[in-house]
Amino acid sequence: MSRSRRKRQHMRAPIHRLSFNQLIPNILTMLGLCAGLAGMRFAINQQFQTAAIALLIAACIDGLDGRVARLLRGSTRFGAEFDSLSDFLCFGIAPPFLLYFWAFKDSNPHTFLACTLFSVCMAFRLARFNANLDGQAPPPLYTRYFFVGVPAPAGAGLALFPLFLGLEAYKLHILWLYDFTRQPWLPCFTLIGTALLLISTLPVWSLKHFKISRHYILPLMLCIGIYAVILITDPWAALAAAGLIYIALLPFSRWHFLKLKRQTEADQAESLAHSDTF
Repeated sequence: MSRSRRKRQHMRAPIHRLSFNQLIPNILTMLGLCAGLAGMRFAINQQFQTAAIALLIAACIDGLDGRVARLLRGSTRFGAEFDSLSDFLCFGIAPPFLLYFWAFKDSNPHTFLACTLFSVCMAFRLARFNANLDGQAPPPLYTRYFFVGVPAPAGAGLALFPLFLGLEAYKLHILWLYDFTRQPWLPCFTLIGTALLLISTLPVWSLKHFKISRHYILPLMLCIGIYAVILITDPWAALAAAGLIYIALLPFSRWHFLKLKRQTEADQAESLAHSDTF
């Protein structure tokens, strides 16, 4: 084959290039992963406030990368797998790592079992989520409003409740409460309790598909604005309170799920009965 012919074939060969839009979500995921790793480094140096801020940044990025991918039409299988691996480190490894240096380091070695259980359950939860993405039959429409079990970022926040409460107590110079949060049994309780919520089948509200009535938009925006101000001025109290509110809302989430399920089943039964009459 002549040199000129080979050159023409090379010029006609398709050139595979990746759009920058497809890179942006992966870049965000990488930044979130780096934030989680930075949080672990700060925990080793006993810089717990900075470590907690790093994990909050990772959680914010986790809430953005998927939406940015859909907005820019840059969703890929690689991005989904990369996001899951990043979530496991930031929300499955880093939180118990922080709590280990916060309360477990000089305590009974058996308390490390709580850290291990949390990480294992987080891995199960993320694996179940990925498996559901490849589900065979489409689920009922009402299930899109709910997660199965507590999602990974929320689970990390619930597990870190002792750290948030302890940082707030340290800020207010409430020494007895600060010492209380650094007792090993409290982080053990939050880690084990959250681990069970992660792998449970409890229906938990997923707000991204909810539609808000226009009558509630203004009060909702007002509440969000007030919470944002509190979060900026007193972040540790706001985060600790958010954990308690989240736990308190779980029974209502399950009640709402069962209500929608009963309504759907009743509508299906009525439609079937109506079709049988013709």
